[in-house]
Parts: sequence; C-alpha cells; structure tokens
Amino acid sequence: MLLLASVLCQFATLALGAIGPVATVHIANQNISPDGFSRSAVLAGASPSTLSFPGPVIVGNKGSTFLLNVVDALTDPTMLRTTSIHWHGFFQAGSAWADGPAGVTQCPIAPGHSFLYKFQAKNQAGTFWYHSHHLSQYCDGLRGAMVVYDPADPHRRLYDIDNEFTVITLADWYHIPAPSAELVPTPEATLINGKGRYAGGPTSPLAVITVQRNKRYRFRLVSISCLPNYVFSIDGHSMTIIEVDGENVRPLTVDSIQIFAGQRYSFILNTNRVIANYWIRANPNLGTTGFVGGLNSAILRYVGAPNADPVSTQAPSTNPLIEASLQPLTSPAAPGPPAPDGADVNINLDILFDPASLTFKVNGAAFDEPSVPVLLQILSGTPPSSLLPAGSVYTLPPNKVIQISMPGGSIGGPHPIHLHGHSFSVVRSAGNSGYNFANPVRRDVVSIGGAGDNVTIRFLTDNAGPWIMHCHIDWHLVLGLSVVFAEDVPTIASSDPPPAWDELCPIYDQLPPDT
Repeated sequence: MLLLASVLCQFATLALGAIGPVATVHIANQNISPDGFSRSAVLAGASPSTLSFPGPVIVGNKGSTFLLNVVDALTDPTMLRTTSIHWHGFFQAGSAWADGPAGVTQCPIAPGHSFLYKFQAKNQAGTFWYHSHHLSQYCDGLRGAMVVYDPADPHRRLYDIDNEFTVITLADWYHIPAPSAELVPTPEATLINGKGRYAGGPTSPLAVITVQRNKRYRFRLVSISCLPNYVFSIDGHSMTIIEVDGENVRPLTVDSIQIFAGQRYSFILNTNRVIANYWIRANPNLGTTGFVGGLNSAILRYVGAPNADPVSTQAPSTNPLIEASLQPLTSPAAPGPPAPDGADVNINLDILFDPASLTFKVNGAAFDEPSVPVLLQILSGTPPSSLLPAGSVYTLPPNKVIQISMPGGSIGGPHPIHLHGHSFSVVRSAGNSGYNFANPVRRDVVSIGGAGDNVTIRFLTDNAGPWIMHCHIDWHLVLGLSVVFAEDVPTIASSDPPPAWDELCPIYDQLPPDT
C-alpha cells in the first residue's frame, strides 16, 4: 500500500507541471537570464504565460498517441521566426511527415500559424527529447525533455521514484543569438535544469534537486547540448545505468558518464549517504571548464540539509562509463550475420571540413537544405537518383541489414552522430578496434571518436521514410554535416500526410524574404 501511495503521489505531482501526450506547445520569444545574463530566447510552453527554458517535460505512456499542436508566435527579428520541431528518438513508423527536420520531412511552420504533429510511441518507452530542427534555432532555447513511461518496465523494482523532477537536462548557453554568432561559437555557460553561471558573471541561482535519504531515484539525464559533451558525476555517489537513448540495458554501475549532444541515460541513484548537500558536476569539453564559483554545477540536496552550497569534493573517477560495456537487456544481437562483412548494404561515410567553402562534407558532399523537402520530392514522383540535395541522399532498399562505418578524427570532433527513424547496434565503439555482434549497445546517437577510430553501426530497414543522419553538434549540421537515407522509396511514395502538411510549404514560400 505504501508503494502504491508513493506512485500515485508521483503521478499527481507529475500532472501539475508536465504536459502531454495531447497538448498545445506555444513557441514564442521572451527575455530570460538563466545564468544572470539577460537575452531574448526562443522558448516553448503549454501557454503563452508558461514559456520556459528548458521547455515543459512532455510525457506519455508506452503506446500513447501524441497529439502536439505547435503554435508559432515568434516575433523577434534577431532570430528565426519560422520553426519546426523534431521529437528526438521516436521512430515515427507510418508518420515520417511528423519527424520534423526542415528540408527533409516538412517546410517550417510560419509565424502566426500552427501545425499538429501526430505520432505513436509504438513499442517505445524511455527518455527522449524535443528540439527545433530548423537551422540552429534550438541553440536559442527551443529544447526540452520527453518521457514515455512503461507500466511494465522490467527495471521497475530497482527504483522508488521516477517523475518530472528526476529529469536532469544539460545545456550549453550562448549570449549572442544564433544567427549573429560565429560559425561555431563557444558557449558562455553550462545550464543544468535551466540554471547556471558564467565566468565573470553574477552568482546566479543554481538548480537544486531535492531527495529523501534512503530512496532509490531513477534520474533521466538528457543532453540538450548544441556543442559540448559533458562528463557528469555526483559527488559521493555512484550511478547504475538502466536505459540508453530509449533502450533498456543490463544494469551497469559507474561513477561518471561522458554524455554527448542528443544522448540520454537513465540511472539509479541510491540516496544512502549522510544528509548533506552534494555537488552535481557536468564538465564540458569546450568553453569554460572546471567548477570554480559553481560553474558547470548544480546541487543534490538531501531533505534536512541546510540551504547552502555543498562542501563536497570530487574524487577521481575510477569507474567511468565505457560505451562498449553497455549491453541491451533483450534481443542483444546485432542484425545480420556476425561478421564485419555480414550486412546486405555497406556504406562508409568519410567526414572532412573544407576550409575553402567553410563546410563539412560527407563523402565529398555538403548537405544543403533543399527548398523542397525530400519527403515532398518523393511524393511528387521524383526519381530516387534525382533526389536533392545531390550527393547527400542515399536510397536504401527495404528489409535489409545496413552497416555504416564512420572514421573519426575530423576537425571539430568527436562528432555525435544521430540517425532518425531507428535505433542502431553499435558494433564497433569509439576506442575499440574489434567488433561486437553478440550484444552491442543499441542507441540513436553515437560518438564517432577520434583519429584511428572507425565507429560502425547496424540497423534493419524496416521503417519507410526519408531519415536524416547528422552530427548533433547543431552548428556542424548547419555547416553541412548530414546525409539523408531514403528508405523504401515505394512505400514512402504511397504514404498520405494530412492536408495541413500539404499547406506548410505554400504558406512558407509566400513569406517575405526577411522572415
């Protein structure tokens, strides 16, 4: 009875702040100062009066149908006023039109208009997120977490508490709006749950996560970063990972987690330490590093501890997360025969930066967002060989095992690569020279590492759609680091997006040039 009461209490609390699976998502501009520096931002909220950074947590249950009506009320001319939202990690089976990337599955939503995204969490549960997928708009603030709960979660007996207050977001923050920033700007601050400090700035409030002693919390760590990766840790506590990018894994205990842009981890934290305050740390690989003055930090506060900054110290990490140690909880084997040449289709993607054009190129082609989305091209009968952008669209046959290898070491790395429409088996992780076909981790964002690495992934083409695969450093995506896989073109061509989708491009094309 006590456990039932606790669960009901959690869901009652959840209902107060989280939204979904049916909701209106208002997108508008508002001045905020999450690190003490005030600037206009692009924010999401359940209403015009509840805009926030990050945006509200959107929740549902396994199998839920999400109906998310995105209303564009953007007015600030220093930033993009059109928008498009990607629901990161959802496979969008049968609803590729709702995936969100501008130029691939839709035209952007125009100011003063709205668009209803409808999709199911088919056989999916875990930790996801949403963000603008229109140039570098999400760097100006349009990003937030999503959670899909599983009433039959196989890990359920491992934790006591799991609600919107156990979501931890890590974000980089910039003082200059994205359209005016350098090609790849340096972030001014790290924000944990939307709060942080910048070097030389005021002593702004830090995020406080309050816990009761001797409870087991399921924390959902979400990197909503535009650029840095972070090494995350909590002083005096270990973390037991149970989920990676929406995929359950065998429990793995670590003392630090390196997390790249777009990645997510659920971990169990046992609050069995002395009642006190403990530093939560997220050290970026770029920008101002370290923790002096509360930089890159938040606070874990046990109930009964004083309202004060922690005095805890960081012990050296002796048990860091190694990606190759993660194993799927069920159906662990990678698709296809267990051999490096066992896939039906093998694709190698070489990434380089071209200083002459200031673009990233994949196999010699820089992705240039087409004015006619790839999905619309296919629906209009464009032959697969003529799909634009030229050199960036790869046609994949249905029901085949695809193996993609990605050598590391290009400038700006390590690049976190995200594939839409699928999770994939990482049969060769960064830092490894061998292959694992028996039980490789499944995820949807992978770091391709550094020089000498050849990160290799596998997936089955069982989900028709034009799926973009790109670097999740958003600045790199804008500079061309992306390809599109046109998977099962005949099935795509027979799909039927809703009438409102058909209206997006005509409305967008009629906008004044300055919009």
